[in-house]
Amino acid sequence: MFRTRLISGIVLVLIALVVLISGGPVLAVTLFLISEIGLFELYRALKIQENGFSPLAVVGYLGTAVYYGIVFLGYQSYTMAVILGILILVMTVYVFTFPKYQTEQITGTFFGVLYAPVMLSCIYELRGLENGVYLVWLIFLGSWGCDTCAYCVGKLIGKHKMTPKLSPKKSVEGAVGGVAGAALLGAVYGAAISGKMGGSAHILSFALICAVGGLISMVGDLAASAIKRNHGIKDYGKLIPGHGGILDRFDSVIFIAPVIYYLVQALV
Repeated sequence: MFRTRLISGIVLVLIALVVLISGGPVLAVTLFLISEIGLFELYRALKIQENGFSPLAVVGYLGTAVYYGIVFLGYQSYTMAVILGILILVMTVYVFTFPKYQTEQITGTFFGVLYAPVMLSCIYELRGLENGVYLVWLIFLGSWGCDTCAYCVGKLIGKHKMTPKLSPKKSVEGAVGGVAGAALLGAVYGAAISGKMGGSAHILSFALICAVGGLISMVGDLAASAIKRNHGIKDYGKLIPGHGGILDRFDSVIFIAPVIYYLVQALV
């Protein structure tokens, strides 16, 4: 199991390297596909997408496609209109199919669009900024870096359970080690690319961004776990061997993408 997880992790990193360096249409299409698969996994967990046709799920899928089209074409000023349009369509389906769906399914449909597609699109937005080819890696240093450091520290010295009912394997020591490790990775990365961003080291700002991102990433991980616990499932899917589904691997990335995007604009 560990070997499978390790190989899958390496493959994911290699794919991320190619996609993020390429940027543009390659990144946009990849994020769109990840968003649609993640949305499907979430809708299935929330009993919105079950066997057969689901009008509610279709609204979410089509809304995601329109949203990414708007973002890719550079019409970001219309994204709020698209999001509100999706909400209106969701409520329209609710009305004309009543009493097919419960209120929880209606809110879950709209939440799903905001959770996966909209938040993940911040990766594309960050990549499109000046020096975005360097800055976009802060998302993965803060997320996967924190996750890896937290796992290692937790295994070595973890004693105090952070959330025993939600995720009994996570420890306070691991959480501290994860945030510290993410900050260290950010500082090292800032020093490494200092000559490629106008000569400024950005060591402190990158360390702060990754530390905050790492902290938020743990909330994202636990939030995704909470949804699974509430609906009695172990994993969101089986797409990634050793990891589960898209949401099992990208839960923390989804959560910190907008945080890193706005922190970069504020601090860098």
